Amino acid sequence: MSLIEIKNLYKSFGGLSAVQDFNFLLDKGELVGLIGPNGAGKTTVFNLITGVYKPDKGSIIFNDNNIAGLPPYTICARGIARTFQNIRLFNDLTVLDNVKIAAHKDVPYGLLTSILRTPSFFKGEEMIEQEAMKYLEIFKLADKRDELAKNLPYGEQRRLEIARALATKPTLLILDEPAAGMNPYETNKLMEMITWIRKDFDLSILLIEHDMSLVMGVCERIYVLDYGSIIAEGLPLEIRNNKKVIEAYLGEEVE
Repeated sequence: MSLIEIKNLYKSFGGLSAVQDFNFLLDKGELVGLIGPNGAGKTTVFNLITGVYKPDKGSIIFNDNNIAGLPPYTICARGIARTFQNIRLFNDLTVLDNVKIAAHKDVPYGLLTSILRTPSFFKGEEMIEQEAMKYLEIFKLADKRDELAKNLPYGEQRRLEIARALATKPTLLILDEPAAGMNPYETNKLMEMITWIRKDFDLSILLIEHDMSLVMGVCERIYVLDYGSIIAEGLPLEIRNNKKVIEAYLGEEVE
């Protein structure tokens, strides 16, 4: 059963067509990759799905509802969370507060309760903190709870960003180049983490990544984007041997 289906999606910036006639399908429980050369339009697609951009045309059907053009906070509430190619943490907040902010989506009190600081406010805050700590423990960051996010090593910042995304309790997790800046050992650990997250949190995952060892190692199906259009879709082995894909990455052979 499909979790998200994108039909005839278009997005232009001025005279530049970034995404054109984009069609995509991801079933519940799948781990699907979206790859392509630099500038192919991959992050634009992610921004369209998560409400950062509004499409010029097309539909994004998530759980049988068209979410195209909805604001990011509404899309997050519907069950889609993401990470970013360039890590976007709240750098001057603590590790704990970064995750608490995500968990506040389900806060059990209203504005008036927050202003008056009633007992239910403190009870709700305690619940949110316990929830946030659960994710920090899962990602081995509990001992860093009071550290500022900007002071964490790069790999731990990546883990914190994923923990924060999961704290929104998504059904679809979108990862934008999670292995960027990682060495081979860290990439292998990340591969294990993605596989584990998918199973343990019962998630569907959409992944953009340039590291082909990661993509081929975890993805069940792969879409290939070039100049804003899908040029290939299939199993990892099919994509690896696809002539169009090879040409898109390496260029066409001169005759």
